[in-house]
This record gives sequence, C-alpha cells and structure tokens, in this order.
Amino acid sequence: MVNTHGNQPVKDPGMRSQTAEFPDTLPAINPNELIIQIRIERQLRVQDVFSKQILLVTISVVSMTLGGCASYRPAPAAFNEAINKPYMLDAGDRIRLTVFEQEGITNTYSVDQAGYISVPLIGSVPARGKTIQQIEADVAARLRKGYLRDPDVAVEIDRYRPVFVMGEVGAAGQYSYVPGMTAQKAIAAAGGFTPRANQGDVDITRQFNGESLTGRVIISDQVLPGDTIYVRERFF
Repeated sequence: MVNTHGNQPVKDPGMRSQTAEFPDTLPAINPNELIIQIRIERQLRVQDVFSKQILLVTISVVSMTLGGCASYRPAPAAFNEAINKPYMLDAGDRIRLTVFEQEGITNTYSVDQAGYISVPLIGSVPARGKTIQQIEADVAARLRKGYLRDPDVAVEIDRYRPVFVMGEVGAAGQYSYVPGMTAQKAIAAAGGFTPRANQGDVDITRQFNGESLTGRVIISDQVLPGDTIYVRERFF
C-alpha cells in the first residue's frame, strides 16, 4: 500500500509480521568446525567397532583356554609308576650281550622294529617289554639247548632309544637319552624354548605295558627313553 500524502512507501503490517518469522540472513557455518565434528563422530564409531572386536577376541581366547583345560585329563597312576619300574627294552635300544669265553656271541645287539635281537646260534630273541635280567635268562636257556652246558651270560644297556622333543622348541626332533634326563634338559638339547612357549609344564607321551599314556608334568620331572615331549604354545 502506498501513502499518497508523502514520497515514502508504507509497508503492509501483515507483510511485516510474515517476514519477521524468516530472518533475512542465516547464521554463518564455519567449514573447519564442521569437518572437525565429522571426524570426531567417525573416530567414535571406529573406536566402538574396535572395542567390540577386542571383546570378541578376548572371549574367544578364554573359551579356547577353558576348552583346553576341560579336555585335559590327568595321566593314570601307571604313567608315573614307569619311572620306578625296571627298565623295559624296546625298538631303538642297543644292548651289550656278553657270554663268557664265547667271542662269537659276545657283541652289541640292537632291538629291531619288530622287537627282537638276532643272536648267533640261537637266532631271534624277543626283547620288547623285557628287562635285561629277563634277556639274560632267556639267552642262557636257549644256549643250554644243545650249544653250551652252563653258559655265563651278562646283559647291559649299551645305548638307550632316543627321546622326541616337539612343539615350541628351537629344533624339534629326536635326541639321545642319558640316564637322569629331565624334560628341561631334553628341551635344552632341542635348542630351548621359543618366545611363544609355555615354559611351566609340558605334555609327555609314554609307552607303558603296551599302552600309550599322556600326562602333563613340570619341566623338572624325569623323562624315559622313547618319551615324546611336547611343548605347548602359551595363550598370553
């Protein structure tokens, strides 16, 4: 509406009330602040995802640990009893058989994979699962059957069968057994522990009375010829 009495135009009051609701200018937005805000929100989302992943990994490792503990069963009493029993021969052992005044028989003999030693005159003699005293008696009894009237026989261990060291060690493999050897000494012969090794205890598999027994022992425990020593990997 125009004022006919003056040169200045007059605005309609209704128009003034409408324009008051819509300001002529919007507040200024700082682009840097907007970028920073977006980065913060993105970082928070990444941290949230990472935290969830860490939680899942932790739960998985704990479950594996508990599962391993749940599946472990202590070895039967016979496992430790083998330490105090007379030594029983098996494949890989080598004995020295001495027959007085019989140089053709006196010699060293290895127990073969079938568990026998082969002696001149009397042939194959079963040795697996036998003590050296039992071998002495068996050889003497066979020699009496048409060969010697009163044979004087002596048997001793010339070389024990090896032990086997596996798992988290420097050089897994078979190593010569020496009397009194402990798991720790066997591991030292195999190059020692790796950085990932569980150094507190080991699993040992042992043949005893025709059975394969496995038990978990501390590293200062004694081992026997033919034992397989397994060093596990630690979880943490």
